[in-house]
Amino acid sequence: MANQAYPMALVTQDSLDGYIRSVNSYPMLTADEERELAERLHYDGEIEAAKGLILSHLRFVVHVARGYSGYGLPMADLVQEGNIGLMKAVKRFNPEVGVRLVSFAVHWIKAEIHEYVLRNWRIVKIATTKAQRKLFFNLRKSKKRLGWFNNGEVETVAKELGVEPSEVREMESRLAAQDSTFEMQSDDDDTGSYTAPALYLEDKSSDLADDYEAQNWEDHTNNRLGHALATLDERSQHIVRSRWLDDNKSTLQDLADTYGVSAERIRQLEKNAMKKLKAAVGEF
Repeated sequence: MANQAYPMALVTQDSLDGYIRSVNSYPMLTADEERELAERLHYDGEIEAAKGLILSHLRFVVHVARGYSGYGLPMADLVQEGNIGLMKAVKRFNPEVGVRLVSFAVHWIKAEIHEYVLRNWRIVKIATTKAQRKLFFNLRKSKKRLGWFNNGEVETVAKELGVEPSEVREMESRLAAQDSTFEMQSDDDDTGSYTAPALYLEDKSSDLADDYEAQNWEDHTNNRLGHALATLDERSQHIVRSRWLDDNKSTLQDLADTYGVSAERIRQLEKNAMKKLKAAVGEF
């Protein structure tokens, strides 16, 4: 009986190992068992069914939380925030959608952990926009060593993440900066020129779960585009990249001079390449 109650209690750093052993003792549900519990919760509002769904997925929260250990935050807190996301997911889970709970819940679990990291990790207090959040989390993964990126690494990371090199440099600087004062100091003037970092903690205009799903879709779209580009010949690829994808876009005349043809010919090649690209994207 004590074993059943333990995972629902407050997770502390001292009890983390015991907590992990406890949640791992709960077997994962089969698809039929999961659907039965989900239907009882969805249609009848049965609390015991919700508890069963939560307990069987607590081990998955621990697995996800371990992926955020590099931020220097207590693992117990990461797990606890992830558990909040799991509970939100269980509450919103519709068994008629036709997906497993784990596939649905991962967005909510990561959203709550992201929110916790953004509230507590020093530099991220000013990374409030969707683009800054995406760059921050991905830059942490891309940084394989200590020290600053060289110019080539900056260009590579910028290309991989789809941002400007200057943005990579700025976020890298934030990652390497010292802690900022959290609240206003007593000797600060009252001219309004200083903004306390506390004011940057929350971005109430966005939903992190929606942002995470949108990011996944954006990555999926970029992958499809990359595969589609590979179906074009080398010249067509160069024309499309130069005209649409490069930071410093080329004119028709620039490309005409490069290939020794007329600007009208480049326009025709571009038009044909875009048609092929559109068709290829639809196939993937």
